Amino acid sequence: MNGNLFFVALIVAIVMCASVVKSYIHRRAKDPQSDDEIADTLANMEALEDRVRVLERIVTENRYDLKKDIDSL
Repeated sequence: MNGNLFFVALIVAIVMCASVVKSYIHRRAKDPQSDDEIADTLANMEALEDRVRVLERIVTENRYDLKKDIDSL
């Protein structure tokens, strides 16, 4: 009786593992679509980095006087 229960549990475990592998393969097949999303995100990040560099350059210039601008408000 215990031998039969072991084989039943083994079959259930195999089916569960097969389901996990199937979902992994299915998700992996969708990666080319997400590659486009990743490329778009990276392009946006590069654009934002460029903007931050420009802002840093503006703020760190000697001519830029933040206190004077705040006081003028």
